[in-house]
Amino acid sequence: MGCLPLLILFLLGALIGHVFWGDTGMLWGTGIGLLLGLVSTGVFVWLIRSGK
Repeated sequence: MGCLPLLILFLLGALIGHVFWGDTGMLWGTGIGLLLGLVSTGVFVWLIRSGK
């Protein structure tokens, strides 16, 4: 469950970037999706460990 946002945002960023801006947009979308996925996974793990 914790890694699910990483995969979803990675693929979603790639698809949106490719549809709107072609190959270059796909690279940017993938990078942004990967970054957002890592941040959301980190927040999820932090919330689980803090017990809130």
